[in-house]
Amino acid sequence: MPSQAPSFGGPVTLNVGGTLYATTLETLTRFPDSMLGAMFREGAALPPNSGSQGSNYYFIDRDGKAFRHILNFLRLGCLDLPRGYGETALLRAEADFYQIQPLLEALRELEVTQGTEVITAALFHADVDATPRLVHFSARRGPHHYELSAARVDTFRANIFCTDPICLGVLRARFGVAEGEGEGSPHFHLEWAPCPEGLPEVEYRRLGLQQLWVVGEAGEKREVVGTPGFLEEVLQVALEHGFRLDSVFPDPEDLLNSRSLRFVRH
Repeated sequence: MPSQAPSFGGPVTLNVGGTLYATTLETLTRFPDSMLGAMFREGAALPPNSGSQGSNYYFIDRDGKAFRHILNFLRLGCLDLPRGYGETALLRAEADFYQIQPLLEALRELEVTQGTEVITAALFHADVDATPRLVHFSARRGPHHYELSAARVDTFRANIFCTDPICLGVLRARFGVAEGEGEGSPHFHLEWAPCPEGLPEVEYRRLGLQQLWVVGEAGEKREVVGTPGFLEEVLQVALEHGFRLDSVFPDPEDLLNSRSLRFVRH
């Protein structure tokens, strides 16, 4: 036969999804309008189940691991989750099942705080490489006079990686990266080739080349001609967002002609 219901002041054992918890009726009824408050209200509590070894407990078929935080909230009256806790969705579902409204409100506040949390520590890396090539083309020198000519074209390829999405967004906008292109990724790629003097524009377009322009805060556009111009823009954005220069490759003494810059923010 089941044992008698527990009295206030005495211990109560719960078996939640196979995990045992010991607490008191005072704790379980802290919020009278909750499911637990109604279940263990004085005079309404059902007698417990009997265990195989004579122990008595109340069985609740819910997540036993999450109930630890439910019980701590009942004891403390505030939400105290471990750093980096990643199961707030599960905990919210459990709080909804137990109908603990103050806990649901605390979880909503936590989710808002997490959504607006400012990212401090971050990594920012930019590298750039230039590949020269000789382009041959026919240049018109008169009505029936064409001459074979050549021009050197420098093609630049750059990769930007940044774990700060705000800083990354500023860089994407500055370098004119189309919206939706690589959206959600912490890095993007750029490729450009300034039009050299002597190369007709029609030949430049035929080769499928394009220039790189940056858009300033006032909306003005200016062309990025080579490595120094590109790294100068990168350096300016990095410093504006609180990064500090961590390493320069290959020559730390020649910052704007380097191939790689690494920034950190703590």
